This record gives sequence, structure tokens and C-alpha cells, in this order.
Amino acid sequence: MKDLRIGKIVVMKKPHACGNNEWTIVRYGADVKIKCNSCGRLVMMERPEFHKRIKKILD
Repeated sequence: MKDLRIGKIVVMKKPHACGNNEWTIVRYGADVKIKCNSCGRLVMMERPEFHKRIKKILD
């Protein structure tokens, strides 16, 4: 997962409660903060957990 950085759009394995599964990376460090592209909700998780939940990188 070399090309993950701020501004990239990723698809997660499970959809958000709003029904969307596309997220934009807002912060990428020891923790990863992602923003839902549909409703704007921010979610923060640890990097290993993020790598487990990611399905593919779109942009």
C-alpha cells in the first residue's frame, strides 16, 4: 500500500451507515482519518485496521 496519501479516494469492504463505501483520506500517519464522500462523516482508525478494511484505491 505504497500509494496511499492524503486526498486519495478508497473503497472500504463494508459500506457506511449512509450506504456509501467511498472515502477520502484526510490524515495518514500512525492513525488514519477518512471522510465519507456521501455524508461527510469523519472516522479515525489505526493504520493496521485501516489496511485490513480497505478494498481498493480509486484515485
